[in-house]
Amino acid sequence: MVNSLFNPAETDEPAVPWWKHGVRWLFSSEFGASNRLLVRWIFLRTLALIYLSAFYSLLRQVKGLIGTEGILPAHDYLQMVARSTDGISRFWYAPSLYWISSSNPAIVAICWIGLIASVLLLFNLWPRGTLLICFLCFLAFVSAAGDFSSYQSDGMLLEAGFISLFFAPPGFWPGLGRSHPPSRASLFLLQWEWLRIYFESGIVKLASGDPQWRNFTAMDEYYQNGPLPTWIGWYLQHLPHRFHAFTVAATLVMELGLIWMILLPRRWRILLFFLVTGWQFVVISTANYAFLNYLVLFLGILLLDDRFLAGIWNRLRRRSAEIDKRADVQPPADSRMFPRHFRAFKFAVSAVVLTWIFYNTSAQLVHLLFRSAPLPALPIVALEPFRISNQYGLFAVMTRGRYEIEFQGSNDGATWTPYPFRYKSLALNQPPGIYAPYQPRFDWNLWFASLDTWRNNAFVPNTEILLLSNNKDVLNLFAGNPFPSAPPRQVRAMLWQYWFTSMDEKRQTGNWWRRELLGQYAPTLELRANGTVHMVELPDLESPQR
Repeated sequence: MVNSLFNPAETDEPAVPWWKHGVRWLFSSEFGASNRLLVRWIFLRTLALIYLSAFYSLLRQVKGLIGTEGILPAHDYLQMVARSTDGISRFWYAPSLYWISSSNPAIVAICWIGLIASVLLLFNLWPRGTLLICFLCFLAFVSAAGDFSSYQSDGMLLEAGFISLFFAPPGFWPGLGRSHPPSRASLFLLQWEWLRIYFESGIVKLASGDPQWRNFTAMDEYYQNGPLPTWIGWYLQHLPHRFHAFTVAATLVMELGLIWMILLPRRWRILLFFLVTGWQFVVISTANYAFLNYLVLFLGILLLDDRFLAGIWNRLRRRSAEIDKRADVQPPADSRMFPRHFRAFKFAVSAVVLTWIFYNTSAQLVHLLFRSAPLPALPIVALEPFRISNQYGLFAVMTRGRYEIEFQGSNDGATWTPYPFRYKSLALNQPPGIYAPYQPRFDWNLWFASLDTWRNNAFVPNTEILLLSNNKDVLNLFAGNPFPSAPPRQVRAMLWQYWFTSMDEKRQTGNWWRRELLGQYAPTLELRANGTVHMVELPDLESPQR
């Protein structure tokens, strides 16, 4: 078939211009990457697991975060968008299913729908349909959650999930999808996302001017000062400076240099896969970055090909062979079900959308290197609300201390009792845990807030207000309620600085942490008898000590 296409004299069809061949080669599965069938199958299963972890995490938190009586209600945010935009443009600036309903049952239902779709995707049932459902359900949360969805990991998942709509095979039970190999453009864009995550992170480390990266001290306290450390990180923290200096150099070499091995021949790409996979396993074990590092890890699978995986997954290939034989001897499902003009429309949409994403991501990379580059910004701005073409940059500036916000309640204004967190280790003898890819967004946000002032983090005083009424959804974000019979009369937020203990301190005391009180972080609030909230005391800390 391919020979006849490139030798039109052998057929009765008119000659096809060379550029059309190029477009077909990029965007049509007819000329797709047939050596990535097993790789695609594995990658889509891992993507399903990431979606599953994301929706499972949201189900346990979403009402307290953005529910009708949550810390930052989605309804309030959407109403603000509606007031500041005209007509249907609000749906573009906040592309969320919550416009239909932002009630607690609706918000929870959308999370359940996303979780069920991710399970179906895991079992390879209707991959394109379930990918679309997962994308829309996760976008619904991200577009309406404000501060609780401002993470780069959310953009990474939305970008990978959207591109995978064009990467996945059609059909309800496609097996390996031999009759529909992944289009080369979709495969390239997923690899391009993986490359950009590394390379742009390396660029921002140098461009930020942070002396810690230049002086090779960026990792000296990294394991201690991250959002949610692990007990393994505690031990690595105590290794000598020369080890941490080496990891700084290795990080920069990896992000700025080694990742370009993806352009080299096959053996070099396989070697690169093992290098970055080992690296990601170390990062995952030493810090809880939710599903971020898992997604980067799984995107790395696309460095491989089916020939490499064949020996490892022979049993899986034999089980899938019977399913795929039927697909091999039948015409593609969509060619039997849909007229030719509809298939042409789908092809055109794929070409336009994937090209648009490539332009946006390339332009953002160019702007990262050359800020004054005269590239049109309108295509980038137009897609920005959907978070499907992003600029990345992890750890541009390393934090110079670990700060923790602690909520406390009191009935007399003299004796204060702290609210225990589910995932933060505020107790000195509590070892930091490992729970990624689970993402505790409330705990995570408090780390960012601790590096800024309460005035820029409205969710902190909002939490205080809701604790004054023993709001059950917000209390569910904590490990327990120290005021079970009745809410406290006053609530405040204090700021502590934490350090890992030394080896000797831990042997003598059993403590993993030591800490020092820096002062009050947010106002002390009091609930009056008439139901109004009164500010008792302003904080004595206007800015964090970094």
